[in-house]
Amino acid sequence: MSEFLTIALADDQALVRAGLVALLERQGIRIAFQAESGEALLDQLAVQPVDLILSDIRMPGMDGIAALRALRARGDATPCVFLTTFDDSELLLAACDAGAQGFLLKDAAPEDLHAAIVRAASGESLLQPVSTDPVRARYRYHAEDAPVELFSQREVAVLRLMAGGYSNKEIARSLFLAEGTVKNYVSAILEKLDTRDRTRAVLKAITLRII
Repeated sequence: MSEFLTIALADDQALVRAGLVALLERQGIRIAFQAESGEALLDQLAVQPVDLILSDIRMPGMDGIAALRALRARGDATPCVFLTTFDDSELLLAACDAGAQGFLLKDAAPEDLHAAIVRAASGESLLQPVSTDPVRARYRYHAEDAPVELFSQREVAVLRLMAGGYSNKEIARSLFLAEGTVKNYVSAILEKLDTRDRTRAVLKAITLRII
């Protein structure tokens, strides 16, 4: 699939952009354009649609999260994967709230970056595992947020794989289940945690010490 992907790359550091371009082009991903700020990214996306946005979070002026919020506000649903040097749970939640599909640290392995781009462009959500203690410390849930039902061992196993960014197909393969069975487990997990998406389910499961 990746040879057909066209992406927009946003980062305020020219050397970082050059390195990413060289890496991604070797992986068969075409860079439609580069932007050095959130404003430039928005301007160019208005005239050059892409399959996916790969953007730094922290940029001078309009940062990546503000740019994504503006993009979503004008009805553009282009998938977005954020890159950052900060292992910061608060940034992760802000990125998710803005409408991002993925979040990776800049020291991720090249193959992980490639996989993240391909999976996010195909509609999956993913997040690189983040430190659990800061998540628990900053985003505590109240008693009324506790799961409506207890989790089975199999549901906990599915949740742990969701936290690792695995797709339903990969979870099915890992647990020797049918993909449809995994989908049912994921639906039950979201319902028990009263969350609307996988990322929020994982973060809530961490804060509640389910995983």
